[in-house]
Amino acid sequence: MTDHPMPDTPQKSALARYLPLALIAAAAVAGSFLLRDYLNFETLAANREALLAFRDANYLLTVLVFVAAYIAIVTFSLPGAAVATLTGGFLFGLFPGVFFNAAAATVGATLIFLAAKYGLGDRLAARMDASGGTVKRIKDGIREDETSYLLIMRLVPAVPFFVANLIPAFVGVKLPKYVLTTFFGILPGGLVYTWVGAGLGEVFARGETPNFGIIFEPHILGPILGLALLAVLPIAIKKFRAKG
Repeated sequence: MTDHPMPDTPQKSALARYLPLALIAAAAVAGSFLLRDYLNFETLAANREALLAFRDANYLLTVLVFVAAYIAIVTFSLPGAAVATLTGGFLFGLFPGVFFNAAAATVGATLIFLAAKYGLGDRLAARMDASGGTVKRIKDGIREDETSYLLIMRLVPAVPFFVANLIPAFVGVKLPKYVLTTFFGILPGGLVYTWVGAGLGEVFARGETPNFGIIFEPHILGPILGLALLAVLPIAIKKFRAKG
């Protein structure tokens, strides 16, 4: 007599779905308390010479450790994402630093997206399809111009990064489109902070701290908002044609 595997119970399948999100949430809470005094600019300043020496002796290993750490910071919403971006510029220069930063941030964001989509996204998207009113209109609007909406969420600094990771999962965005719009959408802002990081040597020499609000200065924010307006343009054209 052969044993047949028992089918998963609803409780087990629900646990498997929610476990990745639960782990991310737990790590985010723990990290906000345990790591906030370490993942900061002061720590980078205090260890800058050791980091540069390690990079010079072990370049490939430094890249791998840095990218893995950045992915963990983004995936678990740990404090220090801005400092990590500066570190990428400080260690690797504007290029390839901006590539390492954008790639790591995209991987981390994608892991959050997959956890949310697996745990809640597909079911929530189906419920939104079945519902009516405002909720369905919002979902239909995003679906109609997914690329534009996704790029706008990444380009406009007012949208929190974590929120921009979750919304696409909840409205049924496909993985390839999510990955591409995330990478290219965060590239302009990432370029700014990587550039600041590449100039940290002079900042350290003067005993100053970098300007984390530089992205909101008119000469920086203007071009980024210009890109956001370009992303809005297809939506506006479709609305105009629909009314015509």
